[in-house]
Amino acid sequence: MRFELRVIRPDTRATTLLLDAACADDAADQARQQGYSILKIKVTRTLANMASSDARSFPLGLFSQELLMLLEAGLSIVDSIETLKEKESNAQRQHLLAQLVACLYEGQSLSQALQHFPAVFPPLYIATVRASEKTGDLPEALGRYVAYQSQLDVVRKKVISAAIYPMLLVTVGSLVILFLLSYVVPRFSRLFEDLGGNVPFSSRLLINWGNLVHDHGWALFIGIVGVLAGTIFWLMQAGTRRWIFDRLTALPAIGERMRMYQLARFYRTVGMLLRGGMSIMPSLQMTADLLQGPLRDRLSASANQIREGMQISSAMESFGLTTPVSLRMLRVGERTGRMGEMMERIATYYDSEIARWVDWFVRLFEPLLMAFIGIVIGAIVVMMYFPIFELAGSIQ
Repeated sequence: MRFELRVIRPDTRATTLLLDAACADDAADQARQQGYSILKIKVTRTLANMASSDARSFPLGLFSQELLMLLEAGLSIVDSIETLKEKESNAQRQHLLAQLVACLYEGQSLSQALQHFPAVFPPLYIATVRASEKTGDLPEALGRYVAYQSQLDVVRKKVISAAIYPMLLVTVGSLVILFLLSYVVPRFSRLFEDLGGNVPFSSRLLINWGNLVHDHGWALFIGIVGVLAGTIFWLMQAGTRRWIFDRLTALPAIGERMRMYQLARFYRTVGMLLRGGMSIMPSLQMTADLLQGPLRDRLSASANQIREGMQISSAMESFGLTTPVSLRMLRVGERTGRMGEMMERIATYYDSEIARWVDWFVRLFEPLLMAFIGIVIGAIVVMMYFPIFELAGSIQ
């Protein structure tokens, strides 16, 4: 990222510096090391920064698939990217592809050109392309990356699809409960005010709630909206998500599946890099961010053991990065020299285990959720009708 700094020295006038840095603080430190005092600092509008704002919308998977098809059809890399640029309707993406082509015409390799846009092309993608440039087989590398992304999306899509019905149940049930508490209960409460002490305690609580809604409805509405907004803001914080992740990881059943999910992504990524021609140590360093918390520390410790000459399977086993099945498969990979393929098979095994657990959990959770919502709604309705039952009993 490039920063524009307005700086001054004691013996000179104010001047402007352009510095490349990871963040504003880093740019400021560079300027201070040169003896400048900083007056102002801002981010310049470079192409890389513009790409950052559009990075999430850039279809990297589709780009890779189309580039792969054009390369397999016999086009060169430059011709392929120029073709993709010409068909692109989005101005920012078209400009980005034009800059890629310009870098290639300058004599840069594809991986060097991709490095100018780190917000769009992740390090793993660039490393895959760089490894293929050494072997001269870019189409195969792109095919591996496309398959890798597809496999990563399988479990995530399965979890999302499995969560749709429970979320629908929660939404509809919450709306019904909200309707009862905000519209039906207040009207019932007005009918039963004259019953006084003859109303059961649970129904009296419900009637008091109805009176509260009737008298202070807007204040309650504003308060509920404020609480919801605060909760959403709290959940959006990185520290909150990390805290929730740590709590979930501590749960016996869910924590084990979350650990397995992380290991599946880790093994699949390392396997893809190894099959692409990268050695084990750079592969482990590049994939460390896929693991969270204690697992990342264990990977760092196991990487040190591997660097000192320990076998991969033994180092992984020593720090709890394997299961009995994956340990056996790692040992087979070491004996046959097909470690990359074995790691991808381990990831596939983990994915199938997670998918089976998700199916089992959803089959159990959905009826329990329906029963809970039904009990809550039923309890509200019964408490509303208790006074009527009391009146009917007194008439007899």
